[in-house]
Parts: sequence; structure tokens; C-alpha cells
Amino acid sequence: MESFALTRHRITVLLIDDQAIIGQAVQRLLLSEADIDFFYCQDPTQAIQQAIHIQPTVILQDLVMPEIEGLSLVRYLRAHPATCYVPLIVLSSKEEANIKAQAFALGANDYLVKLPDKLEVIARIRYHSTAYINFLQRNEAIRELEKANRLIRSTFGRYLSDDIVDTILESPGGMKLGGEKRVVTVMMTDLRGFTAITEQLPAESVVAMINNYLEIMTEIILRYQGTIDEFIGDAILAIFGAPIERHDDAQRAVACALEMQLAMREVNQRNQVAGYPEVEMGIGINTGELVVGNVGSNKRTKYGVVGRNVNLASRIESYTVGGQILVSNSTHQACNNLLTVGEQIEVLPKGMQTPITVTEVLGIAGAFNIHLPQQETLHWHPLTPPLSVSFYLLEGKYSGITAYSGELLCLTERRAVLRTEQPCHHLSNLKLSLLDAQQQLISNEVYAKVTEERSSQTQAYETVITFTSVPAQVKQFFAHLLPDTSLNETIAHA
Repeated sequence: MESFALTRHRITVLLIDDQAIIGQAVQRLLLSEADIDFFYCQDPTQAIQQAIHIQPTVILQDLVMPEIEGLSLVRYLRAHPATCYVPLIVLSSKEEANIKAQAFALGANDYLVKLPDKLEVIARIRYHSTAYINFLQRNEAIRELEKANRLIRSTFGRYLSDDIVDTILESPGGMKLGGEKRVVTVMMTDLRGFTAITEQLPAESVVAMINNYLEIMTEIILRYQGTIDEFIGDAILAIFGAPIERHDDAQRAVACALEMQLAMREVNQRNQVAGYPEVEMGIGINTGELVVGNVGSNKRTKYGVVGRNVNLASRIESYTVGGQILVSNSTHQACNNLLTVGEQIEVLPKGMQTPITVTEVLGIAGAFNIHLPQQETLHWHPLTPPLSVSFYLLEGKYSGITAYSGELLCLTERRAVLRTEQPCHHLSNLKLSLLDAQQQLISNEVYAKVTEERSSQTQAYETVITFTSVPAQVKQFFAHLLPDTSLNETIAHA
């Protein structure tokens, strides 16, 4: 943040006295003081206007004047915004304890019997003026800091959550590198099949699609007091419980995920208006101990989380299909039986020694009361003859080198039954090439995930696959294979 210079205030004296001789005498006392400016007001009714004009750092005021009673002027000076904080020294012709007490009670700062000794009056003027100038400069510094903070919030609020900005601005060590261990709930989201979509669209359309998606999702995450740690292309890494830890971090994370899935309807409505393809999102959530704090170097620092539980949230997300939310057992337990759940899956994430159970979340009760729409009954349509496919097993984001052959036996609006001679295990990701009845290639950019392994009456293997990315020409081809008009419309816009 840029430094700023405080205003250089000069000591400025305003004398209010109806006797011109007193004005001349005080002016002579201060004549040798080059750093003190002197102003004289003989008419007390004009004192406020003159004070507004010259902005004195101290006011000397006589207590006996014909136009206005002295104590009334003290009261008036203290009531006016322009002079309410300016140090006020009252001048009197004699020492009167009762008058002095009343003057102090009304807000006077000092009391002098006129004409005072030169050294004494200069010392008191300097003493009160210095204190007032310090007061003015402190207020200026606060205003400049508030101005800088507003600039920081308006600028960096686009990149950081309010909680992180508050931590940086309000904590003396807000930018210090380092962290602490804390239980945090981590959410990882990703758009299904978005990589394939990016290869079919111009760069500006890809960015517009991502911005559309991130704009809607960011608003929801911040509304649930989540902290966005990172945008990773079309993926979002958000944390609940840092920098501010709350008792319901896991519950808010799940409720946030449910609302995000519901908001995908708005995302796709915008995409449809813009002529972009529709997309689906998978969400994985995990709760566990992490190191949270400022990581990086003195050149570049970010607030973030580090630890195996971040990786586990990412692994859990990789098991999802579009529209699905999967949570770890720790997140499930932290939600205190508020969740409506679907299937439970036993998985062995990379890097773990033993399998874990992840649970599909369909809703959350309690104060949140958010639920996904009830899943429709599957209407399987047999394909006669079966559709020929070839496919690769995906490892992470990359395709294997071995192509396998198979057949699609049945079809629904989002799923198919795949028969192969190669076993395809539960949650495997596939990249398929689809052929029509004449063995002509329709597309080699169909992506799916194995969501069920079925027993077969033959030596072949049968699995249920859920499509995660389907090109437009394949959607149209599938729509003609499904007999029911409503199903045709569903898959044509899936």
C-alpha cells in the first residue's frame, strides 16, 4: 500500500475579545514566534465564521464582552461542529474559582488571567495546539487508512473472500507467512466433460462459459461463508472453517453444494441463450485436519490450505457424475444426521492404504432444508441391434493406449448398458467412439463413467455407464433411438 503524507498544520491562534488593546497586546506577545499565526476577532458574534475560515488550533476567549456573555460563548463554541474540539483558553480579568469551574464544566481547556506572562501564554498555546494537531493528524491517518482499505476491498474482493481480506487488514500479522492446524471442510467442484467442450469452441466462448459458471457459483459460496481458495480452470476449491472457524462448517458446505447443484439450471439457461452447450457439475466434500495460513514467499503469498485432506476431497470429486455430490464419512458425521443420502460407495483413493466409504447427498434438513429434485425412474430402451463402440480406459485426465470394443445394449436419457470382453470396474472413466448401424463413426468424443457392474449370463462383462460428456451430434442420434417424445427432449438438452 502506498504511503501518504499528513497535512502540515501550523499553530493558529484565534483571539476573541471586544477590546482592541487586548488584541494588540497578544499580537505583540506572539510577534517573535515565526511558527505561530495570529488572528483577532473583536465581534464575538462573528467568531464562528472566522473560525471556520482560518481553522485555529487554539482559541483564546474573553469572558466579559458586551454582545454576549462569556460562558454562553463557551457553550456555543463547544456546540458548533467547527469548533467543538478546538482547545479553548478562557481569559478573565481576575481569578474567580466559581467562574473558572463553570468554564471548565462547559468544556474550556484552560484558564488565564489577562494579560498573562509572555512565556506562559506561548507555552500554553504550544501545548494545546500540539495536542490538537496530533488529534487532527490521527483522524487524517484513520481516514486515509479507511480509504486504502476500501480500495483494497474493492480491488482484492474480486480475488479473495471478505474473511481473508479482513484477516489481512485487521491482523498485525495478517500477511506473515505461516499457518496452523485446524479442522476444515474442503469442497472441490468440477464440470463434467468440459475439457472436451473447450476443444470444440473458440477461446472467447470458453472463457465466457467459465465466467458465467464461476459468477453464479462464487455468489453462492460467499453467501454460505465459504472461502474460495482457488479457481483451477473450470474447477473450484473452496474451504469452510478458515480463516474463521464456525460450529456448522460441514453443514454449510453441504448446503452450499446442494444450492450450487440447483443453480446449474440457471447456468445452463444462460448457456442456452448464448448458444453454448449445457454442462453438469460434480462435487466432492471432505472434512479433516489441515494446515491453513499464508503460503508462498515474500514475493508472492496466498492464503490457502495444505494437507492430505485437500487431496482426498479432490479424489472424492473424481468419483462423481454430473449433478452428484459425494461426501466423506467425516463430513457425513459432522452433519449430525441432517442429510438425506443416496448410495454409499466403497472406494480406494490413490495414496490411501485402506478403502473409504463415500456417500451421495440428496438433501439436508434443519435450518437449511435444501433438497435435490427427486430422481426420475429409469426407462431402459433395448437397442436392436446393439450399437458398436470402441473405448479407452482413462487414467486421470489422460486416455490409455489400448482400445477395447463393446456394444451398447440398452439406453436411457443419461445412461447405457455396455457389454464388453474387457472388465470395466466401478467408477472407471471411459472415452468412447460410437458407430451407427452401418459401422460409420458418429463421434469419438463421448465420455462416461461406470456407475454399476452387472452380472452377465455370458462370459462377457456388463456395466451401466453414465454419460459425462456427449457431443451435440450424439445427443441427436440418441434422441432418435428413444421412442418416448419426453425422453427425446430430455436427452436432446442433457
